[in-house]
Amino acid sequence: MPVTVAIYDKALELIGERLDALDLDIVVHPFSKDGWVPTEGVDIPSSEREIDYFWLSPRISADGALAKAFELALGSKSVGVLQTFNAGLDNPHYKKLADKGIRICNSSAQAVAISEYVMAHALNLLHPIELQASQQADKLWQVTPFHEVSRMNWLIVGFGAIGQQVAKRVKSFGAKTMVVRRSPETSDLVDKAGTMADLGAYLPEADVVVLACSLNDDTRDFADAGFFAALKQGAILINVARGALIVDDAMIAALDDGRLAAAVLDVFRQEPLPADDPYWSHPKVRLTPHTSFGGDGSQARWEQLFLDNIARHVKGKALENEVDPKDIV
Repeated sequence: MPVTVAIYDKALELIGERLDALDLDIVVHPFSKDGWVPTEGVDIPSSEREIDYFWLSPRISADGALAKAFELALGSKSVGVLQTFNAGLDNPHYKKLADKGIRICNSSAQAVAISEYVMAHALNLLHPIELQASQQADKLWQVTPFHEVSRMNWLIVGFGAIGQQVAKRVKSFGAKTMVVRRSPETSDLVDKAGTMADLGAYLPEADVVVLACSLNDDTRDFADAGFFAALKQGAILINVARGALIVDDAMIAALDDGRLAAAVLDVFRQEPLPADDPYWSHPKVRLTPHTSFGGDGSQARWEQLFLDNIARHVKGKALENEVDPKDIV
């Protein structure tokens, strides 16, 4: 029996030729932002759709069609596997899908871009680039000292694909890495590893803290007043995970009293960020609109991850990035 594959019509336009070149025994069930598109000329209602593999491509989100895609997946007679463009699975629809027995694969495609975002913003804070530009404009010849990454301790909270790519780049600068993860294992990328229970011991040593963990009951609001009180004076915090990891008032207080030198934020509790949110105008905050994934290689990696995984699925091989349903909360 052919494997049935649900693909967003705009994504199919991008990968159709490469998918055909794989010569897989599949039948594509295309859908649009308005609903299912007739499959091989036949209009099949959701309640009769038996989908073996459902791909949520990033084009779905870009076109504002994610809610419709979830509706189609949840309304289908059956779905075997759902592969998403998301790294984090805190959207409640993923729990609904997992509760129906649907296997879910998340994405590692954006990890490279996000890690480069982290390094770019860290370096921009550690180097007096704005001062140097000002001195150039004033034709002022004067030394501008800066902080070297190699002399710093970096604490990475979460060690999935994003955390690993951050550590890879940090280590290339010669810095020391501390990682908080579920299992306290070190590696060539990790100098010291512990669990969330060890976080309090690591914070006073960290010059830069990168939040790259999933949002769940254990991590929600974990960056609270106690977290910031334990931080090394003058530390930098970079959040590329989820906004609800941080108690916002506690972080603003830490920025105001100097405990935290700066915060780089790409994610927020409410997105888009309201115009009256204090983060917009805080002098020690650099924020971006959840765009750290936006490297020019992310789209190609998303597409390749799907092509690799659908081939694995058809051939009965283990899938990349399959998530344990117990971790979807």
